Amino acid sequence: MSLEKPPIPRPLKGVRILSLALNLPGPAGLLRCHKMGAACVKLEPPAPLGAASAVSGDPMSSYCPSAYAVLHQGIRITVADLKTSQGQKHLHHELAKADVLLTSFRPSALLKLGLSWKDLHQQYPTLSQVAIIGSPGERAEQAGHDLTYLAENELITGLDLPATLYADMGGALTTSEAVLKAVLHTRLQGQGAYLEVALSEAAAFLALPHDWGLTKPGSELGGGHAGYQVYKCKDGRVVVAALEPHFAARLCALVGLPNASAERMHDAATRQSIGDWLSGKTRKALERLAAENDIPLHTLP
Repeated sequence: MSLEKPPIPRPLKGVRILSLALNLPGPAGLLRCHKMGAACVKLEPPAPLGAASAVSGDPMSSYCPSAYAVLHQGIRITVADLKTSQGQKHLHHELAKADVLLTSFRPSALLKLGLSWKDLHQQYPTLSQVAIIGSPGERAEQAGHDLTYLAENELITGLDLPATLYADMGGALTTSEAVLKAVLHTRLQGQGAYLEVALSEAAAFLALPHDWGLTKPGSELGGGHAGYQVYKCKDGRVVVAALEPHFAARLCALVGLPNASAERMHDAATRQSIGDWLSGKTRKALERLAAENDIPLHTLP
């Protein structure tokens, strides 16, 4: 018998968000707000002259059109040059109808565009602003990017680039959280709020397990536990996450080890035995064994 799923909550239904944020964190955060029910409008600059590949003034549209398309599903896009009087008129027409303004400019750029919080709050008392910046405080004007924010939080390994844009996507999550905070504040207090989302702080939050020592080399989640490893198998790799005692016990039983005590799971000989056993199995066989024995495991090419 299948259970009927309850309806998905849409806590931002009825909320109107105007976004000026380009590239990744702002649009990704805006899309999350749209999925929570918000009516989302994005005001973009005109496409650069001569940029044939650009479909808009958002750089994402030229360097990754597929990502741009996904990020803007359900988002109403309008175009205005905020450096012109006509563009400013268009902006304020949209601001007058918005509950939340989302930006991703440096503070000095916001000031030049007449979008300081002091001016905005005076003109639109119930409007909230969520400002995405690189770093907080005195570093707000400092140049940076996802990669530098990860580096300063020791999340870069060797010369390898990260598999994804952790600071940007962490910032997008924090952005949608900030919008929820702003809306709740306005409903409780009757006036808008100003909130900053710093990408460097998003990276720092993601880095906390590393700071605590949980993922450092040789630690429980950093290679010290034989059941939490990446091993070779016959036709690829196998990611094993048998960390909890009951999962470790099932893994050891399959391998033929007598017990799965904490001491055994941190022993080099155990890692060797598990690695030898896995190396003789195909991905298909390991996935079947994992399903039959309820072991967290995933294979890779």
